[in-house]
Amino acid sequence: MTDSDFADFYTATFGLLTAQMHAFVGDHAEAQDLVQEAYTRAYSRWSRIGGYDDPLSWVRRVAWNMAVSRWRRGRILRLWHRELLQESASAPSHLHVDLVRALAQLPANQRQAVVLHYLADMPVAEIAAFMEAAEGTVKAWLHRGRTALSVQLGDGAEVSDGH
Repeated sequence: MTDSDFADFYTATFGLLTAQMHAFVGDHAEAQDLVQEAYTRAYSRWSRIGGYDDPLSWVRRVAWNMAVSRWRRGRILRLWHRELLQESASAPSHLHVDLVRALAQLPANQRQAVVLHYLADMPVAEIAAFMEAAEGTVKAWLHRGRTALSVQLGDGAEVSDGH
């Protein structure tokens, strides 16, 4: 695999993975940092990773692992708190803010399952393998996550299996 192959891969996948991480961590700049670091690690191993059937899965795993590690240390939680309470002239839409707040209220495993299912469009079996959990557990996390989001976002914004 060549540098050109990596550049094409990066261009085609960076935005999608950044959106997924943004939904998980709640901060666009933090999501970009996590994804950029994951791609940097992939680039240094591109001769091997570029030959994988799905190199994006490797990059996604690295980004998620870093995000979960940072979340566990409390950095992201403090960042969310500060950012969600901050008022700015060019504020994001109310729907965006409501969704980020609602996602932040979910336990990490539910939030990760919801983001992977609805933003990464991963089926339950892939999420289960990715999160190293049973499929039934992932289904329960998705159900609980959807229920909690429905309550927090109101009846008109119910999250369903149909996205």
